[in-house]
Amino acid sequence: MERCHPYSIHTQALLERFGKELPGIDIFVCTADPLLEPPSMVVNTVLSMMAYNYPPEKLSVYLSDDGGSNLTFYAMLEAANFSKTWLPFCKKFKVEPMSPEAYFRTASEPLNVQEWPSVKVILNQSCKL
Repeated sequence: MERCHPYSIHTQALLERFGKELPGIDIFVCTADPLLEPPSMVVNTVLSMMAYNYPPEKLSVYLSDDGGSNLTFYAMLEAANFSKTWLPFCKKFKVEPMSPEAYFRTASEPLNVQEWPSVKVILNQSCKL
């Protein structure tokens, strides 16, 4: 019987070696009920996927809302605006975890990062809706 051998994937090495040959990836996020799956959780999931270390032109993230919730729809509209700040912030500072909620809950304020307060203010404004 074969034993399990853990391995690690070096995404940067993959990008350097296969950059233009990497396949396109489609990611589907499904939701149905905004009471069971709060829009903030859905937004954090979508933003996390969009922040992947993968060529953006080869990454597509789709949201399927079977419940057709207006709340989820408007939360995603706000997330689209927030993503213009969040995604560059993630790439520039190699943010982990990439979920805004998890990052701001666990991260201490980084030193010498001027973007930190503005990103945090934008996130707080988005969450108050």
